Amino acid sequence: MDIGVCAAAKIDDIGYALLAESLGYSHFWVADSQMIWSDCYATLALIADRTSRINIGTGVAVAGTRPAAVQAAAMATINQLAPGRVFCGIGTGNTAMRIMGHKPIPMAEFDDYLRTLRDLLDGRETTVNWRGASALTQHLMPDRGFVAFEPRIPMYASAFGPRSMAIAARRGDGIVLGVPPEPEAMRRVWSRLHDDASAAGRSLDPSNYLSCLLTTIVVLEPGETVASERVHAEAGAFAIVTLHYAYEQWRQYGRQPSPALAEIWSDYVAAVEETPPERRHLRIHGGHNCWVDNEEERFVTPELIERSCMVGTPDVLAARLTALGDAGLSQVMILPPFDCKEKVLRDVATKVFPLLRR
Repeated sequence: MDIGVCAAAKIDDIGYALLAESLGYSHFWVADSQMIWSDCYATLALIADRTSRINIGTGVAVAGTRPAAVQAAAMATINQLAPGRVFCGIGTGNTAMRIMGHKPIPMAEFDDYLRTLRDLLDGRETTVNWRGASALTQHLMPDRGFVAFEPRIPMYASAFGPRSMAIAARRGDGIVLGVPPEPEAMRRVWSRLHDDASAAGRSLDPSNYLSCLLTTIVVLEPGETVASERVHAEAGAFAIVTLHYAYEQWRQYGRQPSPALAEIWSDYVAAVEETPPERRHLRIHGGHNCWVDNEEERFVTPELIERSCMVGTPDVLAARLTALGDAGLSQVMILPPFDCKEKVLRDVATKVFPLLRR
């Protein structure tokens, strides 16, 4: 079981990646959302220059805002700086697109995008569909030091629903998941991945296909419970985003929220809908994965935290992580809140890592 770190791109906070590397984290995933954070590729370039061991990449880049050729050139540029350590996480844009008032790209478009991106990441000529036209293209000067397509850059597709999971099984070298951090959820994921891969003529297993689950971890002190103020502070930013996502799914697609949200759902919807419709997409994602806006603090309940985050004593967390690994999970990627992210990384590394089979 690997433990990675996901971080909001912040151009003057490269020391956070250095800390993750020094503590033994395996991957550093830099998130891409152009209207809330720094540019992920400028951030990755600095990280590539200042680290030497940790795997680095996008966590995840947005297909809807970066044409495949642009995405491939950016990744291959970082690979020129940190050869063999670079990976490409890519998704449809659940946050980045919605903050601009648009839906993520359609699944058929995402499928074709991943086909194109995989070819371009391998330096191959491929057909690019762009603005209603198709044409052949490839990087014309891959051997002159501008980019590096070798060592091969793995492509991990973000997939939160059945259609995107089928695309990830068909096209990707791995998958980034938003399922609950429970072994039974992972067993369901692998059952679906096996079926989807078989239908595409592929054979996948945890040894040749990365599965990464996005969550966060809080290490409890002796006698502490999930209801403590510290747990609220260290898990709240991640927990509230699960509520934001549930609202977007309900508003745009009519999908009903989990029964676990029943006690807070109507109050949350009423609070969001105090904002005029034409500005609501800006209201929903305030503080995204960095902090909890003041008006939303009341919605961060212990139940919401337990549903989306991993909270426990070191031995309990180690047992949970081991069970997830046994169920087929390759990596847990943790996303702590901005103000205490270094403390969270140190807590997990010093108190949980020694108890894991890694």
